[in-house]
Amino acid sequence: MDLNNLRREYLQDGLSRNLLEDNPVNQFQKWLRQAIDAEIKDPTAMSVATVDVHGQPRQRFVLLKQMDNDGFVFFTNYESKKASDIALNPLVSLHFPWHALERQVKICGRAEKVKTSESLKYFLSRPEESQLAAWASRQSSRLSSRQALLSQFAAMKEKFKSGSIPLPDFWGGFRVVPSSIEFWQGGGNRLHDRFEYTRNGDAWDIQRLAP
Repeated sequence: MDLNNLRREYLQDGLSRNLLEDNPVNQFQKWLRQAIDAEIKDPTAMSVATVDVHGQPRQRFVLLKQMDNDGFVFFTNYESKKASDIALNPLVSLHFPWHALERQVKICGRAEKVKTSESLKYFLSRPEESQLAAWASRQSSRLSSRQALLSQFAAMKEKFKSGSIPLPDFWGGFRVVPSSIEFWQGGGNRLHDRFEYTRNGDAWDIQRLAP
């Protein structure tokens, strides 16, 4: 397969300093709203990059569920590979690939568990099937077959058929507290616009980066 000539120009928009919010969270919210309004599929999907005990980077996609000036929150199984990596090294990177808008956002920071009350609030907002799936799947563990997973799901459905489904003690959220956030806008002739916000105490320094 020849991939050398598989390319396109990025000509939708440009990005200059005067267009940026002084706070990167406000800038992110602005871009996220535009991604939602553009009806991009899964606009809150983000890659989470961690590093395992051997120094091997690993990535996977999750959904952003909360965000504010304190950080960016996603939920997962606390016994998963990503959670095990974070327990060893809480420094992670998030990436939002909004290709349809020729935009990317990269966030670097430290992951920390959210309060149990926050996890419970979100867990109870999920559809019942998603709550049951959290109980049925021991995320990242090996499965003998898909049928084994479906059988476990059915068992959890029977177990919790009466009353509310409790929050699993092995499931909850992580908040990524950002130290830097980069906004990338595609440009013609590969002269892309990149701006990086770097935390400086309670403020943020903003620098343009070479493409």
